[in-house]
Amino acid sequence: MRFDLVTLNLVLAIAETRSITRGAEREHLALAAASKRLSDLETRLGVQLFERRARGVEPTAAGLALIRHIRSLHASLHAMEEEVAEFSRGIRGHLRVVANASAIAECLPPDLAAFSRAHPEIRISLEDQTSAELQRSVAEGAADVGIFVPPLLEPARLQTWPYRDGTLVLITPAGHALGRQAAVRFADLLEHDFIGQHTGAALQQMLLAQATELGRPLRARMQVRGFDAIAQLVEAGLGIALMPSAVAQRLARLFRLEIVALDEPWARRDYLVGVRAQDVPPAVVRRFVEFLCPDAFAAPGPPPPVSPVSFPSHPAETPS
Repeated sequence: MRFDLVTLNLVLAIAETRSITRGAEREHLALAAASKRLSDLETRLGVQLFERRARGVEPTAAGLALIRHIRSLHASLHAMEEEVAEFSRGIRGHLRVVANASAIAECLPPDLAAFSRAHPEIRISLEDQTSAELQRSVAEGAADVGIFVPPLLEPARLQTWPYRDGTLVLITPAGHALGRQAAVRFADLLEHDFIGQHTGAALQQMLLAQATELGRPLRARMQVRGFDAIAQLVEAGLGIALMPSAVAQRLARLFRLEIVALDEPWARRDYLVGVRAQDVPPAVVRRFVEFLCPDAFAAPGPPPPVSPVSFPSHPAETPS
């Protein structure tokens, strides 16, 4: 079955304007021609794409599925246009990387720098997203590679490999009673106010889940973006926080903080590299994944299971 972009763009315009008339106007089509295109498409697919209502039209379940694929197609076409255009500027590849805040703060920058030095002809764009958001971005083709922590929310649409591991620690203000302990259990922290990340961040969601499992509330006094902001609020005595050990060690050189080990099995966090599941990934994506995970494509067949995992060392890794 063949599709033409004019009709697919019309479907997207109708969905976004909630009107066949306005959708036709946006795509510079006569109303009669737009109606016929939509009717012909519904006949070919054998499904109704929109429900006509008094205040306009609403996509059906089938319509929403088609719209999702159209948006993914648009993202791929945009990426194709950008990548091909960059050849005229001497750039032979463009990687769209998305990563969660912990990966960016803890381990990713040295590897990005090393890859850029080895491949100066490849341009990398990096965006900070939550682990849930970036998995959708990669699965739908809006990004090429994602670095995130489990849980894996898109197992059917993503191919993943182990990348790095990190450890969560507690930070407290200097002189805090908890800061004098060698290690703490999470349950002992729940009587204190927490300074946390924004809602939706993987670490914040995990802390909420762990507190719920213990049957106690998480006293999230403040939620901010950025570990440096968290450290400043902790230093000011407004609460305690959990963050990656490597990040805490750096911030402790800037702020008056105490760092305490967290005695929990889930204190270890495993980072994954993920790409959209496909038979043959683009060459630039494959090159980047192999740089981060040298054994990623070493053997044929499906990737190894996410858990349990064995995280490989990397030549670009520097001690924290």
